[in-house]
Amino acid sequence: MLKEILIQGAEIEQILPDLAFLRITIFCDFPYLYDGRVDYEYQYLQRYVNHPKAMVFALYDADKMVGATTAMPLADESQEIIEPFVTQHWPLSAGFYFGESLLLPKYRGQGWGHRFFDERERYALQDNSIDYTCFCAVERPINHRLRPTDYSSNDAFWLKRGYEKQLQLQCQMCWKDIAEEHETAKILTFWTKHWK
Repeated sequence: MLKEILIQGAEIEQILPDLAFLRITIFCDFPYLYDGRVDYEYQYLQRYVNHPKAMVFALYDADKMVGATTAMPLADESQEIIEPFVTQHWPLSAGFYFGESLLLPKYRGQGWGHRFFDERERYALQDNSIDYTCFCAVERPINHRLRPTDYSSNDAFWLKRGYEKQLQLQCQMCWKDIAEEHETAKILTFWTKHWK
């Protein structure tokens, strides 16, 4: 039987091992191709534990985390995330950033993608000062050698949710692909939805 939990801030510490494992498992697939390390994951995810307004909505099947999604105020995100908004003069205090959206293949196609957005949006909009929600996605070339022949992007789904791709809002992040020897910079483009 599936169980849902929504936790925030310091309480997130208790599910860090599950969240780290899920991130490594999901993000190794195209388009992220992330060669994850547990030690880095714990360091990265600590941002949620340390922020009282950060949230995780997680899905468990018995005692196994099978899906999770995260969010926190944009103004308190990493420099890579906020820099494009500063450059384009978007008010950081009016934004809420959506991080991971993770779901094991067995549980896809059952409406959880929409549920993850619903939960994050509901959570973000508890703050009346929030004008927009946002997230970013990695850009990969059409002819990437590790692109599966049956790969389909989430663009249509995001558009259906009311998000717009903002080509003027892009950032760079570095990680090691599963097919690489060293970390390389990747370009990520932001999607935004205005609420006012």
